Amino acid sequence: MRREFGPNVDNLFERTGWASQPWNLFYSEVAMFRVSPWIAVVVLQALAASPCAFAQDWPQWRGANRDGKATFEAPAEWPKELVQKWKIAIGDGVATPALVGDRLYVFTRQDGNEVVRCLNAADGSEVWADKYEAEGVRGAAGGFSGPRASPTVAGGKVITFGSQGTLSCYDAASGKVLWRNTQHVGKAPRFATSSSPLVVGALCIVQFGTERDGGVAALDLASGDEKWKWTGDGPAYGSPVAIQVGETAAIVAPTDKNMVILAAADGKELWKIGYEQGRYNAATPIVDGTTLIYAGPTRGSTAQKIEMQGGAVEAKPLWTNSEHSVQFNTPVLKDGMAYGISNLNNVFCIETESGKTLWSAPLGAAGTEQRSGERPTERRGDDANAQQDRPRETPRDGQRAEQGDRPRGPGGPGGRGPGGRGGRGGGRGGYGSVVDAGSVLFALVPTGELTVFAPGKEFKKLASYKVGERGTYAHPVVSGKRIFIKDQDSLALWQMP
Repeated sequence: MRREFGPNVDNLFERTGWASQPWNLFYSEVAMFRVSPWIAVVVLQALAASPCAFAQDWPQWRGANRDGKATFEAPAEWPKELVQKWKIAIGDGVATPALVGDRLYVFTRQDGNEVVRCLNAADGSEVWADKYEAEGVRGAAGGFSGPRASPTVAGGKVITFGSQGTLSCYDAASGKVLWRNTQHVGKAPRFATSSSPLVVGALCIVQFGTERDGGVAALDLASGDEKWKWTGDGPAYGSPVAIQVGETAAIVAPTDKNMVILAAADGKELWKIGYEQGRYNAATPIVDGTTLIYAGPTRGSTAQKIEMQGGAVEAKPLWTNSEHSVQFNTPVLKDGMAYGISNLNNVFCIETESGKTLWSAPLGAAGTEQRSGERPTERRGDDANAQQDRPRETPRDGQRAEQGDRPRGPGGPGGRGPGGRGGRGGGRGGYGSVVDAGSVLFALVPTGELTVFAPGKEFKKLASYKVGERGTYAHPVVSGKRIFIKDQDSLALWQMP
């Protein structure tokens, strides 16, 4: 039962968002025991002064809503360097950690096992851990043998999806294994399971199996029992996202050869469109109300309006932008603009109303801004080579690919980390990530270079920092004054000095 304390206390709860966070138990206790409103104000003001003040959770792939948005307290003046609070060896893997309250959940591979850890976010100390024997990634992508799919935290549970198909559910507080599904172990896409679990209500939704015999399944979050299965196409390397279509709660998922919308309750196919982006679909769909945006290396970015008409889902084309190809990066939306990283390691900005490119700028110390209509410039050594940031045909496989496309990371042939001809300006092109951190945006590339830039119709770089080693493919986890960085085998916390 919630007690109203008056505008001072109630507004503070609403302003901070604490009433909806794990620490809302404090709010409940205040109400239950009739604690003085002024005591509550004092406690909340003390909390506001802490390093985690106004911090938002990052409980799953791409944050709370799978949209790459986070909260961050940007300084008035950016320092020359960030302060590393702690760094620990944590094991191989490119899965982005999950952050809920003061707990980090990390999924890696060590000594022939897949390992799930809960850490204290303040100092990196271990709270609990579980491991199970699992085969690592083999073949072309074997240079990065650890998990790809990020942990998902929901309802007091942690769900992990191993690189070869082991699906596990843990009690978030104790680490107790609540259930484990090994039905699809050994049945994974060519470059391993990469799609992160999605929780919708009481269901855990995963993309399972191989490209040829996989699909999408929903399991009961409490028991692990299968509730429905869709087998219209195998998995890709992007992840599903929740979408509301009229009165129907649904998910949109990139599959091997399609983009599909399925009803969350029963898996009914509501919409499907043929969608192949070169060798594989690796970007996660972007949902903005009724607008669906998806991107890739061969078709650029496409926006459609999704509506329910006469009981059927219809997609109305809004725009297509073929000027920027992306491979593993998913752009973020902010204030009517989409920001992403192309296969040439250009950070770009697209106006989401028109689909027009506003600017494109190379990531790297020597990079300079490119305006709309100009050809992006990449630097190799002392030479500046103008190259179009567009898809093209490659004689290797007859499919459209990025110029200089030679996969070197966890999702492509070679599997040896960043570098190669596609990696100018920050490591292997197309693997970087962008995070909307409130008043600024962060762009992180595989060499561990973090670029801070301002949102807007012109590119404005604010700062850059070295925060990781080669093999930094996970997203930065940004919350309050903290930036957590997972590179190939370590995890670190960075803060402002």
